[in-house]
Amino acid sequence: MTDFILKDDKPEKEQKSREEQLPAIDFSTFVFSLNSSALVHLGALQDPVSGKTQKNLAMARQTIDLIAMLKEKTEGNLTEEEKGLLETVLRDLRILYVKEKEK
Repeated sequence: MTDFILKDDKPEKEQKSREEQLPAIDFSTFVFSLNSSALVHLGALQDPVSGKTQKNLAMARQTIDLIAMLKEKTEGNLTEEEKGLLETVLRDLRILYVKEKEK
């Protein structure tokens, strides 16, 4: 298998500094990333790129469904903490989605 890294025009020192600021990649950070994406689409968080708060309920629903699929496909392979995280994230996002849909 071939690994590759995308090259950046930034000096190596600056690249390392940015990489050191990133959280460790694990299941929880992946779920938190999906959660953040759904919250942006629900209008609960600003879009980190545009700085604007906008709602896109179709994209929010798709992200929530993706998290639900992840929960289903990983059943039996998660720690109790990971399972609890998925359940909590899904419950909270579904509640926010329903509230936004009813507006």
